[in-house]
Amino acid sequence: MNKKSNLNGLPGHSIRRLHQIAVAVFLQETGAHGVTPVQYAALQTVADTPGIDQRTLAASIGLDTSTTAGVLDRLEARGLLARSASPDDRRVRRLTLTPAGHALLKLLLPDMQRAQQRMLAPLPKAERAEFMRMLQVLVTSNNELSRAPSDG
Repeated sequence: MNKKSNLNGLPGHSIRRLHQIAVAVFLQETGAHGVTPVQYAALQTVADTPGIDQRTLAASIGLDTSTTAGVLDRLEARGLLARSASPDDRRVRRLTLTPAGHALLKLLLPDMQRAQQRMLAPLPKAERAEFMRMLQVLVTSNNELSRAPSDG
């Protein structure tokens, strides 16, 4: 006799569902700007670290280098960032935001923050920091299991 499984009792299933919800909320709030959560992470990281190279960016946001290259291709095509060869090593591509990229990030900020607030809204305010602490424990402790571990 097969025992019925409870998918909602499985952390992996719930985390996958939460990710789907987080992406949906982000896109609802920021949809007018045409930026995905991964593109936002890339833009914000480049803004925080002008001149970062593609490989370091990929590691800092937890993406493999080929996925990162595609993300950067789309952002560059939109005129939001620029790639240039490093003066030390012509194979290394340095990244900087364009004025349009900086302007878009400024416009995105309130929408992105509203999305984050909406994601946590079902939790009582007193539990939100604890949830984030526990989430970071899971991410940090399991980082090396990822196909693209983050160094951030």
